[in-house]
Amino acid sequence: MFLIENVYATSEEPIVATAEHTTQPAGDEGVAASLGINAQLFGFQLLNFAIVAGIVWFLILKPLTKTMEERKKLIDDSIDNAKAVETNLQMSEVKFQEKLDEAKVEANKIIEKSHTEAEKLSVDMKEKAKKEIEMLIDQAKRNIQTEKENMMSEIKKETVNLIIAAVEKIMNEKLDDKKDVALIEETLRSFRSVS
Repeated sequence: MFLIENVYATSEEPIVATAEHTTQPAGDEGVAASLGINAQLFGFQLLNFAIVAGIVWFLILKPLTKTMEERKKLIDDSIDNAKAVETNLQMSEVKFQEKLDEAKVEANKIIEKSHTEAEKLSVDMKEKAKKEIEMLIDQAKRNIQTEKENMMSEIKKETVNLIIAAVEKIMNEKLDDKKDVALIEETLRSFRSVS
C-alpha cells in the first residue's frame, strides 16, 4: 500500500509541459504517451497488481484449491464407498435369497420325511393293532372252546346223573356197577346218535 501511495503522490504533482522539462526525446514516450498512460505509474501499478495477485494466490486461492481438491477426493471416495456398499448389499441380498431358498428346500425335505415317517408309523400301528386284535380273537376262541368243552363235560355228567335217576325210578331197583356202566354207555350212544 505504501508503494501505491508513493506512486499516486508523484502522479499528483502538476505536470507542466515546458520545453525545459521535455528533455526526453519524443520517441521514448512513444506509444504509452500517445495513449495517455504514464509508464512509471503503469509499472508501479503492474508491480502492485503482481504483489496483490501473489498474496491472493498464496493466502487464498492455493489453500482454497487444496481444500476443494480434498473435498472432491472425499466426495469421490464417498461415491466409491456408496457403490461398494450397494454392490455388497446386492450380493448380500443374493446370498440371503440363496440361503432362504436352501432353507425352503430343507424345510420341504423335513416335512416330506416327517410325512413319510408318519405314514410308516401309522401303517406299523395298524399292523400291530391288527395282530393284537387277532391275538385277542384267538384267545377268545380258545376260551370259548375251553368253556364249551367244560360245559359239554358238565352237561354229560348231569345227563348221566339224570339218566341214572330216571332209570332207577323206572326200574325201581338199584343196578349194580356193571349194569350201571353198560346202561349208561348204551344211553350215551343213543343220545349221540340223536344229536
